[in-house]
Amino acid sequence: MKNYTLGLYEKAMPETLSFKEKLKSARKAGFDFVELSIDETDAKLSRLDWTKDERLRLVKTMYGEGIHAGSMCLSGHRKYPLGSADEDTCKRGMEIMEKAIGLAEDLGIRIIQLAGYDVYYEESTPDTVKRFEENLEKAVHMASRAGVLLGFETMETEFMNTVEKAMRYVKKIDSSYLNVYPDCGNIKNAALTYGTDVYEDIRCGKGHTVAMHLKETLPGIFREVPYGTGHVDFQKTIDTAWETGVRRFVTEFWYKGSPAWEADLKSAQNRMARILDKER
Repeated sequence: MKNYTLGLYEKAMPETLSFKEKLKSARKAGFDFVELSIDETDAKLSRLDWTKDERLRLVKTMYGEGIHAGSMCLSGHRKYPLGSADEDTCKRGMEIMEKAIGLAEDLGIRIIQLAGYDVYYEESTPDTVKRFEENLEKAVHMASRAGVLLGFETMETEFMNTVEKAMRYVKKIDSSYLNVYPDCGNIKNAALTYGTDVYEDIRCGKGHTVAMHLKETLPGIFREVPYGTGHVDFQKTIDTAWETGVRRFVTEFWYKGSPAWEADLKSAQNRMARILDKER
C-alpha cells in the first residue's frame, strides 16, 4: 500500500466528459481519486440538487470504475460568500453550504475544501468579516453533524492567502471539523509578497492540514501555469507538508483545450508521484 493518496482536480479534464468518463480517465492516468468541483456556475451548483437516485447512480459508477470522488472543491462561495453584505446572497451561501455537506455525506466524500473569502466581488469590511465568522461557525456545526471535514483553501486575496491566516480561524472556531487545505501555489505567491518563508507557513498548519493542492504559479499569476514553468519548488513543498503529517494531495490544473489532455494527466501524475514515492 502507498503511503499517500494523489487526487486529480476535476477541471483538469474536458467538461464535455461524463463523470464516468472523468473517473475512468483519472484512474487510467494513475490517480487515486477525483476532486469534485462545485464552483459558482449554475451547471456545477445544480449538482447540489441531484436526486437520491442520481446520487446513488454516481456511487455505483464510482464503485464500478474502482475510483471515487474523494474530496470536493467548493468554490461556489465566490459568488455567494458567507460574509456578504447582501442578505439574500448570504442566505444563498449558507444554503449552498448545507447542500454541499449533504451531497458529500451521500457520496462518501470526507473533505470539503472551503474558499477562504469573507467576500469576493464586493468590498471586505469589518461587517463582512464579522458575518463570515458567524456563518462559518454555523457551517462547522453542520459539518460536525454530518462527520464531514472542512478545510480552508488559501486564496489569492489578502483576506486568507496564507496558512497562518487560515489557522487564526481554525483556532478561533476550535473544532476538529475545521482545518486547512492549502494551495501551495497561492501561499508561494503570498510569501513572495510578504518576504516570508513559505515552508514556515506550511508548518503553521501542522496537525490541522487535511490535504494540499499541488498547483504551479508565477509571481502575481495564480492560475493556468503549466507544471515546470513556474516558481513552486514541489520537492521541498511536499517534503515540508510530509513532515507536518500530510499524506493526501491533489494536482490542481486546468484543461484548456489541448488535444493531448490525457498525456497531460499522466505527466502531472508522474511528476508528483516521483516525489511522493520517495517520502518515508
